[in-house]
Amino acid sequence: MNKELIINSSENGVEIALLEEKKLVEIHNEKMDARWSVGDLYLGKVKKIIPGLNAAFVDVGFEKDAFLHYTDLSPYIKSVIKFTQLSMNDDNHSFDFGKFQTAAEIIKTGKISEVLNGKPTLLVQILKEPIAAKGPRLTCELSLAGRFVVLTPFNEMVAVSKKIHSGEERKRLQKILEAVRPKNFGIIVRTAAEGKSTAELHEDLLTLTQNWKNIQSNMKGALPPARIMNEESKTNSILRDLLSEDFNKIVVNDKKIYDLTLSYLQRIAPHKTNILSLYSGDQEIFDQYGITKQVKSSFGKTVNLNSGAYLIIEHTEALHVIDVNSGFKSVGNNQEENALQTNLEAAEEIARQLRLRDIGGIIVVDFIDMKLPDNRRKVQEALEEHMKTDRARHSILSISKFGLLQATRQRIRPEVNINTSEDCPACAGSGKITSALLLEDEMEKKLAYLATHGHKSLVLVVHPIIHSHLTKGLFTSIIKRWKNKYKIKLKSQASNASHLVKYQFLDDQQEEIVI
Repeated sequence: MNKELIINSSENGVEIALLEEKKLVEIHNEKMDARWSVGDLYLGKVKKIIPGLNAAFVDVGFEKDAFLHYTDLSPYIKSVIKFTQLSMNDDNHSFDFGKFQTAAEIIKTGKISEVLNGKPTLLVQILKEPIAAKGPRLTCELSLAGRFVVLTPFNEMVAVSKKIHSGEERKRLQKILEAVRPKNFGIIVRTAAEGKSTAELHEDLLTLTQNWKNIQSNMKGALPPARIMNEESKTNSILRDLLSEDFNKIVVNDKKIYDLTLSYLQRIAPHKTNILSLYSGDQEIFDQYGITKQVKSSFGKTVNLNSGAYLIIEHTEALHVIDVNSGFKSVGNNQEENALQTNLEAAEEIARQLRLRDIGGIIVVDFIDMKLPDNRRKVQEALEEHMKTDRARHSILSISKFGLLQATRQRIRPEVNINTSEDCPACAGSGKITSALLLEDEMEKKLAYLATHGHKSLVLVVHPIIHSHLTKGLFTSIIKRWKNKYKIKLKSQASNASHLVKYQFLDDQQEEIVI
């Protein structure tokens, strides 16, 4: 499977699109002012204990206190509290984590009021980002993710991913990491570690242990609420989790991000640095790779399939509902076969939509009714197969005789919701526009002004329809006439982001000229 990562940097942040076989499957938006990210470590102060919920609210600097349930405390919570106090008070840097004496584990059925009595300060990790009016959800089961291993402080276990099926390989990895495991750390071996050498695994482990030392250092003298460690940028975390031999292209339109990504690739996969390139085309990067069009067609209430069938995706307070409709699709006269083929096509798109929108919680899919149990099983198995590439934990139940399939999907971030409807490109919602007949005259007036003020090379960015109008005729086009009339270099550039009657002039540095 060919995978491509397209990274678009703008003044508002960074958009990251993951393509599989040219089809958009994930889109991430990393805002410049983003503060909360799953995996970040914070120094928090317990503010309130709710015995009825067996949970506590912790101040980590969000407008609403974060939620910490007893089941997320970790069996090693007493060690976490002890470590937090020692690190905060380590004035002379004498605290050696390798000699740290862990405290007794807590029981699974205990009470949070007994564990967090005194409302201590403790090190916590973001488990779920703030969603709607809720604050973040926290965990004290701390973990540091690398490319091949995950480091888990305060325990002594080595566990191997169940997705590594070879018994011999599991034993090999277990033996290697048992030998290099630092004291007071546990290790989870990731699927990506399969077939990796001892040196590669050890290097990944050393990087994570150094990160833990940096966390210790950052905690010295810190006062809650305080962020102790940032998770890696989304670009790096996607590369860390997904980079494989299937990746054949990473394209970036920003030199700074290009340099950071190159540095990261050189560290984690030097043999893959050749797949990285810096985009310098005239067209916007998401337009060039067809991402803008896919976003427009993939979000919204209705999603059309190639065959003419379509999905209706609705979000209620408690769950998401996806309805499969056959539309004008017709495979033959056999109604059962028609239903099966439509449902199989829908299953592939549903798996993509769950990833693309990052839909979580309870999901109910209303497939077209099928009478045969074998056909219902085929559709369920198809959905399970297409969701194998989904990194979020999920569970799928069998299709009922009513054609309903129930599923759950891990929810750790707000759902990606992109508004695909647009204001009227002519009136911007006002209901009135300047006559289109005057648009050409208006552009020429501004062009004349720029030409008389020393601009010798210009790019006119317009809607594709206007671009076609301006460039129609090789020797008789309007652009050609303007170039000859004002003795300047002039180029028309089509942009899907431009409204129908909106336009802008760019100078030879590709900077907008504001008149």
